[in-house]
Amino acid sequence: MILVDTHSHIFLEEFDEDRKLVIQRALENNVKKILLPNIDSSSAEPMLSLAEEYPDICYPMMGLHPTSVKDNWQDELNLVKSWLSKRKFIGIGEIGIDLYWDKTFKEQQIRVFSEQIKLAKKYGLPFVIHARDSFPEIFKVLEDNYSGLYSGIFHAFSGNEQQGLDAIKMGFKLGIGGVVTFKNAGLDKTIKKLGFEHLVLETDSPYLAPVPFRGKRNESAYIYNIAQRIAEIFDVEIQEIAKTSTKNAKEVFGFD
Repeated sequence: MILVDTHSHIFLEEFDEDRKLVIQRALENNVKKILLPNIDSSSAEPMLSLAEEYPDICYPMMGLHPTSVKDNWQDELNLVKSWLSKRKFIGIGEIGIDLYWDKTFKEQQIRVFSEQIKLAKKYGLPFVIHARDSFPEIFKVLEDNYSGLYSGIFHAFSGNEQQGLDAIKMGFKLGIGGVVTFKNAGLDKTIKKLGFEHLVLETDSPYLAPVPFRGKRNESAYIYNIAQRIAEIFDVEIQEIAKTSTKNAKEVFGFD
């Protein structure tokens, strides 16, 4: 059984004391690939260092996270463009619009999201969408830039059934993480209606740890717990969830 964590920030300082052990535990739990979405200029170097240390396990993406879109957004975006011109990445991410924490830079977030979709097209890369309190704005930008099926992930999907169907129709897979294990989140009911053939697994480490680790630091090994819960929701063996989600991840990101 092979599992893939399609979204993990184990390059952050929360893992500085035991990063090697975290990767070892992931491998022991059949998590063979860990995909690393960038956040902003402060995270690029540690992310790339980790990818270079574990080239067959950790795969980097490049992008500017919406909550890092501030007054200096143009400088940050230029750094993304610079990195993309210098080396290979497995995708553009994580990008999108976040109106939960702060709406101050809403228009800038929309512009930066649109610009990074164009970069994904330019380099022929999939992209990973962060959508929080922003589904209408996200879909408006996607529609404005639409020119055939997209390739990418709706990270930490939290939408309703119709939003899930709309994302799938545009070519996206849905990233499902620890929230699916939360008792009253409702995500279990939504994905039950959508089916598991369009899902990929993710932790978003160090955030959103699944039950029974809720409230603690998340890590890539816990993909197993997420896969187990999805298997329960669909009343199938965990191997079937692993097989389908790993196939989907390979389809999107193109690794072996």
